[in-house]
Amino acid sequence: MDLLLFTVDPAWGADVVAAGAAGIVVDWERRGKHRRQLGEGTQINDDTPADLSRMRAATDGLLVCRLNGFGPWTPAEVDDAVARGADELLLPMVRTTEQLDRTLDAVAGRCGLGILVETQDGVARAAELARRPLSRVYVGLNDLRIDRGADQLFTPLVDGTVDAVRAVVPGSFGVGGLTLPEGGAPVPAELLAAELVRCGADFTFLRRSFTADMAGRDPFVEVPRLLAALAGMAAAGPAEVAGRRAALVAAVTGRVPVVA
Repeated sequence: MDLLLFTVDPAWGADVVAAGAAGIVVDWERRGKHRRQLGEGTQINDDTPADLSRMRAATDGLLVCRLNGFGPWTPAEVDDAVARGADELLLPMVRTTEQLDRTLDAVAGRCGLGILVETQDGVARAAELARRPLSRVYVGLNDLRIDRGADQLFTPLVDGTVDAVRAVVPGSFGVGGLTLPEGGAPVPAELLAAELVRCGADFTFLRRSFTADMAGRDPFVEVPRLLAALAGMAAAGPAEVAGRRAALVAAVTGRVPVVA
């Protein structure tokens, strides 16, 4: 499973990639985000075009730029990100195929384009969206929870939503985010990692919980340890997979299911 680190710290990002992560995400998304996520305690970054250029100079790893949600500004953002060396772009809050098609037209094959499925409209149109030539599809749990008006962040992992989107994505698929195996709250990272492996995630994000948990730790020790934990879960037998799935459902819903 590829690990993509959100950061604009060149030294930290270069070390995490050198230690085994697949690449870096520079996050330009903020238009309307403060209003949409007001009071939600979510992470809103203030990364700049200059940050993208600095991260390109810092690493030869995959460099991804998350744009703002689609709007009149999208073609200019695409051009700027491509000029600054982004290997891929991520378009958040996709609701319609028209938004995606117009962004693909702006990209014009100059780099990869992935999308974030994080609205009810995006989930409903996932199969149609995924038929486009996309570099990756990611289910964004925070904004999907807000769009649904729900309380529980991880419900889409246990109510069939993530599995349904995964089933219609022929290419690279991701969901959630990870930290060190012994971390994670309210759902333990070990259970979340096992669920990502079970549903066939090809990549996931390393965000603020990972960065916080890494304080004082060596990425050249911890990133390989995380990758080894994922590899071990991928090799687990059916009973172990079912047991971890049951524990995840219990952690999310508070109800202990029966494991056949």
